[in-house]
Amino acid sequence: MSEQSEALQALLDAEPSLTRRPCVPALEERLFKVHPLLDHGFVRVVDYMGDDGAIVQAARVSYGKGTRKASSDRGLIRYLMRHRHTTPFEMCEIKLHIKLPIFIARQWIRHRTANVNEYSARYSILDKEFYVPDPEHLAEQSSDNKQGRKEDTLSAEQSAAVLELLKNDATRTYDTYQKLLNDQGDGTPVDEGEPQIARELARINLTLNYYTQWYWKIDLHNLLHFLSLRMHPHAQYEIRVYGDLIADITRDWVPMAYEAFEDFRLGGAFFSRRELEVLRSIINEGGNPDTLLPPSGLSFRERKSFRDTLHIPPPKRD
Repeated sequence: MSEQSEALQALLDAEPSLTRRPCVPALEERLFKVHPLLDHGFVRVVDYMGDDGAIVQAARVSYGKGTRKASSDRGLIRYLMRHRHTTPFEMCEIKLHIKLPIFIARQWIRHRTANVNEYSARYSILDKEFYVPDPEHLAEQSSDNKQGRKEDTLSAEQSAAVLELLKNDATRTYDTYQKLLNDQGDGTPVDEGEPQIARELARINLTLNYYTQWYWKIDLHNLLHFLSLRMHPHAQYEIRVYGDLIADITRDWVPMAYEAFEDFRLGGAFFSRRELEVLRSIINEGGNPDTLLPPSGLSFRERKSFRDTLHIPPPKRD
């Protein structure tokens, strides 16, 4: 167990302390506990601030005293989510300790609305832990999505060959890393006759499937935006599993806000001006999507997306 893990385990084993701040019992149960992901990854809650009540409290400051009698907390939160009022959700924050493959970290860090402190391989030696996909997640490149993979997986023989390549490459680069470091872990050389290359240089040949760790602190508004993208079916599987787990944590933390998020963001849909015109024609005039869509000004991809959203079967020719 690492020094950092030992410190967090000590917090987990410590006696509960009294506090006057609002607490969420379901999230208190998750504090400092490891939730494993992939082969070596995990997520754990380190700290949080605020709850559903904090969202309501912040909103009512700006709405005035009259709103309190007219709206339940749930109704107000749903109103805020439906009308895209964001600042009340920024009153809640959560801090997570996350262990993830480097290639997923490079996607994740594009969400520039969080505070991040990452494990430093310039200062510490990385563990020999690298991600290897399960065979059911190995697939060829998609022909119509440049960022995705096909739904069909590789054959058993092909999967075995690919996994062997990935394992061999990761193992070989770590062997080189250890040779360049020439360090028994305490600064003592393994081989007195060889140089000890600086850690910031020794790391540069490691493959992207090696694991890194960071502390990630984010407010609820930006967390929900992260989840809306990273839980999407088109998101990469390896980041989607993190999104799904963090969503479960968020549901425990702010159940009313998460319910509204599911209804208005995850399960809802936004329509463009032209799409709304087509919808009005379908509803008010009994129009046929097959005849309305081609001249609507929507591109082929927009028409397909519109049909998929409303579960309208494709025409014979569109």
